[in-house]
Amino acid sequence: MLADLSAHQIAALVHSRQVSAAEVTEAALERIRAVDGRPGTILPGEITAEDKSRVHAFITLTAERARLQAASIDQKLAAGEDPGPLAGVPFTAKDIFCVEDTPSTAASRILANFVAPYTATPVARMQAAGAVLLGKTNLDEFAYGSSSESSAFQPAPRNPWDTRRVPGGSSGGSAAAVAAGECALSLGTDTAGSIRQPAAFCSVVGVKPTYGRVSRYGLIAFGSSLDCPGPVARNITDAALALNAIAGADPHDSTAAAAPVPDYTHGLEKGVRGLRIGLSPEYFRIIFINSATGEIDTQPITPEIEKTVLEAANVYASLGAEIIEKVPMPHTRYGIPVYFVISRVEAASNLHRFDGVKYGYRTPQAVEDLSAMYRKSRGQAFGPQPKLRILMGMYVSAAQYSAQYYNRALKVRTLIRRDFEQAFDPQGAFRLDALLTPTTPTTAFPIGDIYGDSVLMQYADQFTVPANHAGTPGLSLPGGFDSQGLPIGIQLLGPDFSEARLLQIGRAFEIATQSAAWRAHRPALLDPS
Repeated sequence: MLADLSAHQIAALVHSRQVSAAEVTEAALERIRAVDGRPGTILPGEITAEDKSRVHAFITLTAERARLQAASIDQKLAAGEDPGPLAGVPFTAKDIFCVEDTPSTAASRILANFVAPYTATPVARMQAAGAVLLGKTNLDEFAYGSSSESSAFQPAPRNPWDTRRVPGGSSGGSAAAVAAGECALSLGTDTAGSIRQPAAFCSVVGVKPTYGRVSRYGLIAFGSSLDCPGPVARNITDAALALNAIAGADPHDSTAAAAPVPDYTHGLEKGVRGLRIGLSPEYFRIIFINSATGEIDTQPITPEIEKTVLEAANVYASLGAEIIEKVPMPHTRYGIPVYFVISRVEAASNLHRFDGVKYGYRTPQAVEDLSAMYRKSRGQAFGPQPKLRILMGMYVSAAQYSAQYYNRALKVRTLIRRDFEQAFDPQGAFRLDALLTPTTPTTAFPIGDIYGDSVLMQYADQFTVPANHAGTPGLSLPGGFDSQGLPIGIQLLGPDFSEARLLQIGRAFEIATQSAAWRAHRPALLDPS
């Protein structure tokens, strides 16, 4: 079926005119009708048994817009023009990206009526490369969460491998849509692992680029020093194609890096012989504050996940890579506490713009003054997660507490960055090309299982968030399945601007395991038998 083809396969077929972009688009829309169910809405309503069996990846489906884009691509091909390397490839964008003349909600009631006047650079670049935008995917409200359950637009996304479980977050809708064949590619954002964690939960590939590698222009900000737009794909080659399209300098974004962009598809199959791949004990255990006792506890990761990562290391060793064990990453344990402070301060700052004055929700109630209008509009339209982040962000950045919390967090962030610099230093003791880790400490957890416990949920990101603090790239790819049939993700971390090397290493694993039995598994939603 066309909906099950990868992005590079679709682009090749469309370019050769074996299929039309219109046919590919209709196949994707048909898959969406078959598996997605009703899109998320802010209107109250009961979650039915039917809802619980569907993916609900979308907030907004832009079917007619997609048909027009597909027709334009077919017209260009008929005229002998090149519509771009992603010609006809259906993609979605997390609803944290602005798209002109399209609702751009950040999954929050406060932006439910906001129609963007311009298009985010990553989305515009995907379209310029010939990709066809199918719609906007659901997420945690303002990207605040690790399960997509906090969305104001319900039903929230569900995991195609088991719809009783979360797809991860905050880019849960993006990962679920790719896994369910509703699109070949999706754009997400990664602030603490928000691309990589749902990619692991949904058995797809997710890339967090180096900070600044991809423009943030048109992205509704969460943590401005942490946010990284990136692709979600079915395989490494597709991820490389998408990164080719979206990476690069942008005059609209002063934080976008001016470093040259390589062709990420070049050299994908060079293998790993002679490369140094590290393992760190810090990535095989969770260190957290026990809320019941107040003590710091240590808990090993799920044994099946540890086994999967070590088996991946053996695969790389068999391919000629040198495995370096016991790489010290001593400040990894502080990644989540530091994230709690820095992200809340930045979130609180970014949320100030949503005040009911210029755009978005405004209270319909009569108010006596402007301050009352602010309070009522924000109180009625923000969900629990934005409110928690505003309160905590204002608290830890207050003059009397900033030295104790915020300034200290910034210092520890520097130490986390230093761990990576030492591990990847070409003149250092370890000289790593990549660090191999689990993406997550567990597989996808049941819906409602830990929602509401923001501390416990945050620790789902303990292995992903250090790369956000350091600004370095990370890649999650499928590594296998646990005994319950749930996907396990493995993660590759590298030095600044090493995306091409990480993709090369990931592709080597794909090739080496292409005949593994687990590669034939399909989401239960697509294969009910």
